[in-house]
Amino acid sequence: MLVVLSPLLSLTLHLLPTLSSPGSHSLSPVRRLDPPVFTQPIEDCCVDEGGDITLRGVLIGSQPIRVSWLHNGEVAHFGKPSFNGSEVSFSVRECLPEDAGAYTCLAENSVGKTSCCAAVFVRGETDTAHWETSYVDCSTQNVQFIHDFAFIPLSQLKVKTGEPARLTCFFTSSPPVVSCWIRDKEQLWTENTDQSSTLCIAEAKPQHTGRYTIAVKDRKSSAQHTLILSVIEKPQPPASCPVVSLVSASSVVLSWSGPCYDGGSAIQGYVVEVRSPGPTEPGDWRELTDQCKSTSYRVCSGLRPQEEYCFRVKAYNAVGVSEPGPESPVVRMEQKGEKRWTESPEMYTHITIDATHKVTDHYNLLEKLGVGKFGQVFKLTHKETGRVCAGKFYKGRRAKEREAARKEIELMNYLHHPKLVQCLAAYDNKPEMVMVMEFIAGGELFERIVDDNFEHTEPASVRYMQQILEGIAYMHQQNIIHLDLKPENIVCVDHTGTSIKVIDFGLASRLDPNTPLKVMHGTPEFVAPEVISYEPVCLATDMWSIGVICYILLSGESPFQGNSDDETLALVTAAQWEFDEDSFEEITEQAKDFISSLLNKNTRRRMTCEEALAHPWMAAFDSGDPSTTKSLSKEKMKRFLARQKWKKAGKALLALKRMAMLSKGDNPVSPTSPGEEHALQSLELKMQGPPQFSQSLEDQTVAQGSRACLSCHLTGYPDPEVVWLCGEEPVVESSGVQIEYDEDGRCTLVLASVGLRDTNTYTCRATNDHGEASCSAKLIVKQ
Repeated sequence: MLVVLSPLLSLTLHLLPTLSSPGSHSLSPVRRLDPPVFTQPIEDCCVDEGGDITLRGVLIGSQPIRVSWLHNGEVAHFGKPSFNGSEVSFSVRECLPEDAGAYTCLAENSVGKTSCCAAVFVRGETDTAHWETSYVDCSTQNVQFIHDFAFIPLSQLKVKTGEPARLTCFFTSSPPVVSCWIRDKEQLWTENTDQSSTLCIAEAKPQHTGRYTIAVKDRKSSAQHTLILSVIEKPQPPASCPVVSLVSASSVVLSWSGPCYDGGSAIQGYVVEVRSPGPTEPGDWRELTDQCKSTSYRVCSGLRPQEEYCFRVKAYNAVGVSEPGPESPVVRMEQKGEKRWTESPEMYTHITIDATHKVTDHYNLLEKLGVGKFGQVFKLTHKETGRVCAGKFYKGRRAKEREAARKEIELMNYLHHPKLVQCLAAYDNKPEMVMVMEFIAGGELFERIVDDNFEHTEPASVRYMQQILEGIAYMHQQNIIHLDLKPENIVCVDHTGTSIKVIDFGLASRLDPNTPLKVMHGTPEFVAPEVISYEPVCLATDMWSIGVICYILLSGESPFQGNSDDETLALVTAAQWEFDEDSFEEITEQAKDFISSLLNKNTRRRMTCEEALAHPWMAAFDSGDPSTTKSLSKEKMKRFLARQKWKKAGKALLALKRMAMLSKGDNPVSPTSPGEEHALQSLELKMQGPPQFSQSLEDQTVAQGSRACLSCHLTGYPDPEVVWLCGEEPVVESSGVQIEYDEDGRCTLVLASVGLRDTNTYTCRATNDHGEASCSAKLIVKQ
């Protein structure tokens, strides 16, 4: 009887003698041999630059199992691999940006092999991912399913302007396989092989920023993956010239607005320069500092009494330094002992809108300070007193805009409190409406806190919260709700003290107990759940926003920050938040209770201003020694501010487009999108071709009674029909004749036990719609 042994059974029988018990003539049960399989795959991870990572997975299978690691398709010569027979791990300490990429664990034993891959992202101080050459490893986790594609999520890649960008996607599949990259429905035919596809941009430019989709197809399936390529460049110059305040004999305080577009990479700092006006040569600008981390700077040296100076500022990011922003007006330093106009004790007056004069009749119009949805803000000086003010110039061409301006001006008459910015005058000279306000030179509170020369502690945070609550409590006593409380609307009175004021009452409203007020405006991270649900707002709506501000003040993180505005709003609506263990490790339980009493979805259970001011946290540090209080970290606060810069109104169109693009970056292009559907159709056509033999049959000489195997490799799409011929007669399968056609194109004819009559010429003939091909070899059987 003829017995045909499979390779596995042959191997098992070969091992039987070693499996018998000593001294016994009977055979022990055959041990089953299993290929390696990952029961717990390694997982994607993200780490800050300088942090450590460990990739872990669990393997089963017959020992011994050999394990190796690849990084972006190449052997990983760094890191620390480990394998204890079941758990595999790979550790990298103090990760650098170049350590990011695709990590693949290969496992192999005598029966089979498998692989498992994961993506590692390394965040710099400002970047979520920054790879000059980036890879997406699309290898499948199990070689038994080589017709499937598995993509690792990779949302955003960055490259500096002017440098080459190279995006490579690896995949494992059965040839033929075709691929292409798509952008804006346009197909980008690039460097493609049967295992990878590479998109090359020789010199990256800002216009190359966008969404790129890789589409891959083989005989049986297709797959797509979308990523964002961001080309970063130098930032634009600061939007405004430096505003000079607190002039003395030898020092000034400068403040300015940041760039409208940061070049795609967060601003890292500013360079402040000075020169004396007059007929000067280029290069006369002198650098005062290149380490300013906020939008204000106190010049304490290098200036002389009664001299005149101009100032300008440059911004810089990871790519480089911007062009200089606008120059400041000429500033004349004081004489020693001279005093200019100073703020008198708070004196409040009722403001009526002046319709007979222009603002320029009473004030000198100086440089622009900022731009918003309402209009523009300019620096003013009173012609008689010299007092520095700020003029809010409304867009007033439409009746709705004029009514909104009048409403804000009229509300200001009810907000006479030292912790609320004051209105000093108002003008209506059609179509222009202007509100003259206090000029507050200290800048935003959070910008002050991250200044390297400023100490940030929990007691200091208590003092800030007390001031905010005092101002809002006065508003609430007037039955007025702010409705736009957020960090940028809390500003410092000056550059040295800790006094603050609440500003921007453009969305404020007086509540009418007989008419419920519903609004649909606000900033997603700070807006209360009832606003999103379009339910009536109340005084407690402001208290929710105060709770969010306090959370960020102490931790530097936003409790409801999602990957998009929609996700953020969903988290707010569900009131889903928690105290991050690392961020609140040094924060007292009283502070946590204070926040928890404000971030309550039930408006009736939120503290009022009076209750918040009476909370134990408010008095917890009154008797303490500030010198013994631990400073809080500012790093997370800096990252929060960098994110917020993209969300402020009035930014450049480039920024808005980039934000809109990134908010969609996590969602792959729909398989039914026109661009991708057309690409897949093109790939289908590209795959079409006649049969071709990439490996032909070879002549063989075998002994009578032995096994013969004729093998060749075939390509062609659609899959060819294969016929084997012995001489001119077709070969028919039987118990001793096997014909195999694998998915990868391997064609095999196996004769289990050959005889002399099997000597002949054997031909493999393949046919599809595009043509026919064949190859032949001689089989000689000897006695």
